[in-house]
Amino acid sequence: MEQSRGTIKDLTFPSKELGEDLQLLLYLPANYSPLYKYTVVIAQDGKDYFQLGRIGRTADELLKNEEIENIIIIGIPYKDVKDRWKKYHPDGDQNQAYIRFLAHELVPYLDKEFPTYSMGMGRALIGDSLGATVSLMTALQYPNTFGKIILQSPMVNDQVLAAVKDMQQPHLLDVYHVIGKGETAVHTTKNEIQDFLTPNRELSAIFTEKQFPYFYEEFDGDHTWTYWQPDLKRALKMMFS
Repeated sequence: MEQSRGTIKDLTFPSKELGEDLQLLLYLPANYSPLYKYTVVIAQDGKDYFQLGRIGRTADELLKNEEIENIIIIGIPYKDVKDRWKKYHPDGDQNQAYIRFLAHELVPYLDKEFPTYSMGMGRALIGDSLGATVSLMTALQYPNTFGKIILQSPMVNDQVLAAVKDMQQPHLLDVYHVIGKGETAVHTTKNEIQDFLTPNRELSAIFTEKQFPYFYEEFDGDHTWTYWQPDLKRALKMMFS
């Protein structure tokens, strides 16, 4: 049984765009071999996805049962809530640099180091809350680089809605989107209380109207890993089966 466990490694990645060394987490499946091709899943809130989301364990199980294609997962942790806001929020002063790091630094590195598909549909971005927001905004800016996005309870504001409305090639992005029915008073990093549900419903209407390849569900729950963690299995199965 133990044989079908993937490995999780730490990598240090020097980013010129961000002017810092990022500590990345890398999941390689148990049967990893340079002879196979791999779809790349890039997770914002990387440590959270590995620890609270148990994404490595979930991938192990789905791969063992042959329910998903071969994937490797890169987790990008954040240093603290301030660092997270600066990089993930559309108004954060490092937001554009972080998006460029994903598209112009991380992707070429992964394509060089691993047997990837080197095309949009072979790359996915995943995130929760602000991590979902930056995943969405990055894919909208670089739809030929990132073809799949998994959004778990994204923070949605007018800027995000406008960006989705402006997207000229919705067919390039395959979107998985969930939000909790209880997400009406979410405590944000800025110590504000925000309604996440209403703007997510507006976002969903735009995705549908613009005919993105799209899955949407409202779950019974609030803005926590209690709900995102069990949702991950379905998300990975839907996007990578």
